[in-house]
Amino acid sequence: MQPFGVTGVVIGNEVLTAKVTEANGAWMIKRLRERGVPLRAVHVVADEVDEIVETLLMARRRARWVITSGGIGPTHDDVTIRAVALALGRQVVRMPEIEAAVRAHYGEKVTLQALRLAEAPEGSELVSHPAARYPVVACEGVFMLPGVPELFKLQLESVLPRFETAKVVLGVLYLSLPEPPIAAVLDAVALSQPEVAIGSYPTFDPQAGYRTKITVEHAEAAVVAQVIERLVRELPAGSIVRRE
Repeated sequence: MQPFGVTGVVIGNEVLTAKVTEANGAWMIKRLRERGVPLRAVHVVADEVDEIVETLLMARRRARWVITSGGIGPTHDDVTIRAVALALGRQVVRMPEIEAAVRAHYGEKVTLQALRLAEAPEGSELVSHPAARYPVVACEGVFMLPGVPELFKLQLESVLPRFETAKVVLGVLYLSLPEPPIAAVLDAVALSQPEVAIGSYPTFDPQAGYRTKITVEHAEAAVVAQVIERLVRELPAGSIVRRE
């Protein structure tokens, strides 16, 4: 059975060479978290077909769905469609619906290069958004989104309803202590309840008002409350600044 959740693949030499600041991966993480969709990983790769294919094959082993960002335009470095087709063992074809939209937009000035926007792996489906000029191309659980952040944000909203969600309840403690004095307690609690995700995040910002943030996550609110109360009992007295 294919694993649950999503893996993201951000594609673009411009990201790896700092020509642009990567924003789509961070936005994807935020929106998937808000909707309760588990995210397995976000990979950043160059505009190289072999590298994209290798990453896609790995991503599909780790998650049920894959979201790609970038590489679907009309220029020479836009190779995502070809890479996805290779990874899925499919041919690249021209989608009549997208071709019609491209021709309607460019009119008599349409070029062969512009028509590359209509290419997709054979057997793809289209996921439309009412505010977007072109739909998202999806094939075997791979959703191919644009790299331009404004377009990516818009198109992501059209595919989010396709993903199953998993309820997550979050509890948070803010402590006045750094990690070393509390590590033993966290070790013991985490070892005794491995099904609960416990995170520890120190800060060195004197304006933050705390030294370490502890998070507790589980599908059941009662389990989160139980672990939080145990931490409150076992952490050093007076170390809890606040809780959420």
